[in-house]
This record gives sequence, C-alpha cells and structure tokens, in this order.
Amino acid sequence: MKQLKLWTALITPMKQSGEIHFEDLEKLIRRQERAGNGILLIGSTGEGLALSASEKREIIAFADGLNLSVPVMAGVGGFQVDEQKDWIHYCNGKNVDALLLVAPLYAKPGVEGQKAWFRSLLDEAEKPCMIYNIPSRTGVKIPPSVLIDLKDHPNFWSVKEASGSINDYMEFREKLPDVPLFSGDDGLMPFFAAAGSAGLVSVASNVWPEETSFYVDCCLNGDTDSLFPVWKKAVEALFSAPNPVPAKVLLKLKGIIESEMLRLPLTAADVKEKQRLTKIDTEIINWYKNNKA
Repeated sequence: MKQLKLWTALITPMKQSGEIHFEDLEKLIRRQERAGNGILLIGSTGEGLALSASEKREIIAFADGLNLSVPVMAGVGGFQVDEQKDWIHYCNGKNVDALLLVAPLYAKPGVEGQKAWFRSLLDEAEKPCMIYNIPSRTGVKIPPSVLIDLKDHPNFWSVKEASGSINDYMEFREKLPDVPLFSGDDGLMPFFAAAGSAGLVSVASNVWPEETSFYVDCCLNGDTDSLFPVWKKAVEALFSAPNPVPAKVLLKLKGIIESEMLRLPLTAADVKEKQRLTKIDTEIINWYKNNKA
C-alpha cells in the first residue's frame, strides 16, 4: 500500500432529504485525489454509525468504480462482531486498500476482550489494518499491552491515536517503536510530529485538502513557527460543535456541497457562529498562500 502522510476522514454528503449525495461525494473524493491525500470512508467523521449496511456498501462500491490514484481506507466500527466480520468480508472483495478498526462501542471490554476483538477482525481482513484509539467515542482506552500482543499479526499496519493525550502517544511510541503512529487530532499534529508521528488522519483536510497537506509537511519537517495561532484557531472552529457538523457547515458555505444535512442526533443547528468558520477559512487560505514555497 502507498505510504501517505495524510488521510482525510471524509464526510458523507447528504441531500436535504437525508439520502447520500453521490454527486457531491465524487466531488469531495476528487478534491482529495488532486491533493494526493488518502481517503478514509465511513469513519466517525463520515457518520458511519448512522448509515445502514446497504448504504455503506453503496459508498464503497461507488468509490471502487472511480479508478482512484490514491488509496482508500474503510472504517469498521460497531459492537456486534459478526456484523463487523461481514463488513470486512465485503471490503475484502473491493478496491479498498486498508481498514480502520475501532474498539467495540459501549461494551468497554478489558484487555483480554480487546485482544480477542481485534484479533478476530485482523484474522478476517485481507488488507492492512489501522487500529484506532479514541476513548472519547468508545468509552475504553486501548492500552499498549493490547497492541504489543497484536503487533506481529500480518494485517496489523498502524495506529491512529486520538486520545487527546501527548503522554499516551509517547507511551505508544516507546513501546511500539516499529509501528507507524498517526495523529487522529489535527491540533496535536505539531507535537506528535516532533515525537516521530507517521502522519495525520484529518478532519480539517475535508475543507482544506492542499492546505492541510502543507500543514502536515510543516509539522513533519519541524517548520512550525507559522502554524500558531492560525491552525489552533482553525481546529477550535472545526470542533466548536460535534464533528463533522462544523466541517459540513463550512463546506456548504463554500459552495462545495449542496447541503449541510446530517443524520440525527447530529444537527447543523449546533453551529452558532458561522461567521467564525468563514473567517478562519480566509485565514487558512491566506496562510497557505503566504507560506507555500
């Protein structure tokens, strides 16, 4: 698989009726392809848990037919292991380059339960797998001991660390020195990069594909002086309401998607300051123009 520094956790655009907007989906995918970014479909940013099994299959089949020049990753998230295995089996038969595996939701398994869960999914997969640590969504933290137990599995490729803790990241880095670690937090990328991050799985790149790619380059090269405070403000604006609400609202304001529609319980009504989004959009575009060599 092509090794990339940036994967975009893509939103799932919808029509006002709530149906998936496939014309806008292709537009978003092509924007990422032009920027050279990997594409993560049906993750939490893509409202994966709000999509039916048939809708998820439609999205993967649609992307499969686009003959993309960049790799595609599919999110695997839920709590019923047989359903997740069925989904992985479907993805095995498509042009999906990697899978993102998250801890089972709500159950809060212990260490041995996590090991058994991930191993069962890794065994089903025929693709490289990124394991996703995001305790704020799953209710459970993946400890390094789980990953150490899994690190020799042939399908275990990398880790997406999104606990929001630099200390947790450093512990993974220390105990898993040969496993690529990706930041799952746009705002922490400068700090993770200084500690050997392989790259970023980003929400911001939905809105700013080229700009975020350059941001990651700056982080990985240690050229971070220009990043503050503009990127701090950008991340705060994009997470001023539950993800992916602000990203969808801003994409609609920019005329890139037709509708800011989300699936309940998410709603665009939680964005109270649209002017804040348009202001930081201008600042990021100007930052890119002024700093891109």
